[in-house]
Amino acid sequence: NGPIHLTPSHLSLYNGTNPSLPIYLALNASIYDVSASPHLYGPGGPYAFFSGRDATRAFITGCFAEDLTGDLRGVEEMFIPIDDAEEMVSTKEQKTRRERDMRVARRKVQEAVEGWRKLFDGGKGGKYFWVGTVVGREGWGDVRELCQQAREGRPRRGGGDGDKGRVRRAEDV
Repeated sequence: NGPIHLTPSHLSLYNGTNPSLPIYLALNASIYDVSASPHLYGPGGPYAFFSGRDATRAFITGCFAEDLTGDLRGVEEMFIPIDDAEEMVSTKEQKTRRERDMRVARRKVQEAVEGWRKLFDGGKGGKYFWVGTVVGREGWGDVRELCQQAREGRPRRGGGDGDKGRVRRAEDV
């Protein structure tokens, strides 16, 4: 058996409601078999909302009601510090900061996705494993706004926020 390729609508059939099918979830278009933990990912489980879909954005933001999508566009904004409105900074410095902040934020998103990938790709004692890829993703439309939790968690320039802007990581589960 080689890798499987499922559209989002076909992936939705693997949500644990049909006992004759495995339970799959997707992360960044990679499909993982999480059937070893039906108590977590099956119906009634605390993470059942991840099953049968690519919910990469929710893994990063922690917004499980509104971010159950694989669309990561704009999610890096949660890591970009909010500037102090009273700080006087030149337009050139603002542009330089924005470019630097965007590079750092994109790296943080990639690191977070990679942490979750490690969990599902043989982590946690090897009970989960990669089985294929999501293909033919439907159009996502406009870039999504950050959910309230992610907006409120944004760091402020100058630090002192402690946990603000902290991504939900696989190690925290």
